[in-house]
Amino acid sequence: MSRQQDVVLTAYTSNSEAVLAVKESAEFPAARRRSGFLHIQQLQTVDSAGSCWPEHCLKRSRRTGQYNVQRLRGPAAAPYQRCSSQDSLDEQAMVDYFKEVEIIQRSGDAETQEELQLKVADEGEQEEAWLMEAGLATLFDQSASDGEDGIALLSTLTRTQAAAVERRVETLKQTLRKRNKPYVVPDVREIFKPSPTAAHSKQDEAESTERSGSNKQEVEGLGNGVGPVAKGGGANAETDINLEVSFSEQALVYKEELKLSKPQSQADDRLPDFKVSQDKTGQTKVGDLSAEDMKKVRRLVLIEMSALFDTCGVEVKAHKALKVKVRESGLFGVPLTVLLDQDQRRIPGTKVPLILQHLISHIEEQGLDTEGVLRIPGAATRVKAVCHELEHKFYEGLFPWESLKQHDTASLLKLFIRELPYPLLTVQYFNAFISVLKLPSQKQQLQALNLLVLLLPEHNRDTLKALMEFFQRVIHHKDKNKMTLNNVAVVMAPNIFMCKGFRSKISEQQEFAMATGTANIVRLLIRYQNLLWTIPKFILNQVRKHNMENQRKMNRDRAVKKLLKKMAYDRERATERQERNTEAEGGFIRVQAPQFLMVSMAIQLTEDLKASDVLTRFLSQERSVTVKREDLCLYEMGGNIKERCLDEETYIKALLELNPSAEWVIKSVQH
Repeated sequence: MSRQQDVVLTAYTSNSEAVLAVKESAEFPAARRRSGFLHIQQLQTVDSAGSCWPEHCLKRSRRTGQYNVQRLRGPAAAPYQRCSSQDSLDEQAMVDYFKEVEIIQRSGDAETQEELQLKVADEGEQEEAWLMEAGLATLFDQSASDGEDGIALLSTLTRTQAAAVERRVETLKQTLRKRNKPYVVPDVREIFKPSPTAAHSKQDEAESTERSGSNKQEVEGLGNGVGPVAKGGGANAETDINLEVSFSEQALVYKEELKLSKPQSQADDRLPDFKVSQDKTGQTKVGDLSAEDMKKVRRLVLIEMSALFDTCGVEVKAHKALKVKVRESGLFGVPLTVLLDQDQRRIPGTKVPLILQHLISHIEEQGLDTEGVLRIPGAATRVKAVCHELEHKFYEGLFPWESLKQHDTASLLKLFIRELPYPLLTVQYFNAFISVLKLPSQKQQLQALNLLVLLLPEHNRDTLKALMEFFQRVIHHKDKNKMTLNNVAVVMAPNIFMCKGFRSKISEQQEFAMATGTANIVRLLIRYQNLLWTIPKFILNQVRKHNMENQRKMNRDRAVKKLLKKMAYDRERATERQERNTEAEGGFIRVQAPQFLMVSMAIQLTEDLKASDVLTRFLSQERSVTVKREDLCLYEMGGNIKERCLDEETYIKALLELNPSAEWVIKSVQH
């Protein structure tokens, strides 16, 4: 075979941004697409320094056109041992990645399905879409309906968030000027002038300034990510996650610190035990807030995510999906929204597709100790036959689950993910997920993933969480099934990331280079899922401020004809609030549970009173309640939040200081 036909791939390094050195001929990309799959074999060679590095030499067969890994001259390959490390991806683990790619390509998924067509947004189009999604359409379209709400939103932004908005407004302004569009885009200096609502209280402004100063001190005392730890950061600063200060503000301080310190080597991809400091006002998980407040969260998270990437100098170009013809019913190859609509007609409140739930349950029922439970594929012909049978019998309850083999079930689960006509991580944020590893520290990568998870549509986010929880349960049996965090990540990464529309747009070199990166992202999603599905406190505080701004606006603009009626109502409510405040000042709070026919319950307020204590007291008094303890939640309602299900570790007195007008209500929750 001629030298021009050889392709040599050097080892995957432990760096999360590892780049594969590819020595290839000009015909390689097209040839590999025609060949359909790769054969991967583990090899090792020794470099000049005596270090042992694995190498893969891919040679293309003249007869079949397929690429086969062949041994390079040098020492014999070490016996194959499956990766057992939880710390970093190694060459052994990545072999499974390419084996999975080969399996996917051989299976010939969705032969009749139209390929998703991706398009990069035109100049200015991305900024316009971004401003609309952030609820700031009024900045380029004065007829937009979100004018006042957008102004209230702007009043809550940090300096880095404001800079992200300014940057996109300025870009859009320049683009529209080039196109001679009639839109009137305000000067960026006008956008962040103090609004009339801010003039009502000098105290708020002083508090905001004070908070800004204290936030900077907190960030400087934290030490952001890998690199120099600022004074006061302590020994654990690199693994402490601060949810009270804007991530982009932390990144800005980190960037300034790097200018003043000696360059340090990039950390490897081992995963540290990140910790979140205890917050007396409680953690807020996805699903704890009302739909109205979650809408505000999503807008703020979009701005914050963009500000974080901007601060770190990482540019992310969003794709948009061109409309394709998709199936309007069935199980495989159906959009999540359509699938859940048909599921919810059968079981109201369904959040994760029923077929996915059944596949996961069946794998677990047959035992998670099976070696290679997600790695070893089922028989391709049998999987296709089962897929067809499921389409016709699943909803009728006639499918014979007892005859379905475990490895076939795992293959069906992966097929379900791949067959989604739009990727699980969405077309819009696909590039952002891939760009996460360009951020300079693991802490910032984790922060970006946290924001991206919160940006996903509810159906995608809930389905992704169900998968991550299942993968974690598989990993708990790693001693028996040989599926460590790394093994699960490399096997699942191609199924999650290699959607057809995206895969056809990248070169072979990019696909190989992305292998380690996408596997690392899946590792982070699995390992830190409890943190990634948490709403940062600084975002929640901005929602509270946004709500207060809206309330002030509503009070100021109320029509005169409703004023007298409102005054009477306000007097009544004020009396109730005064009674509650008096009770609080006197050391009591009043808890309501109308769902359980309880008018109210007075509970003594102490420094140590937690939400869990309130629920315990309620169950001890209301013995007729048949709801389980884990299905009950104490809610913070009203004041500066619409509704929030409280973490049981929430200290009531600390939260009362943050939201003095809150009411306390016990309700049952659906998990």
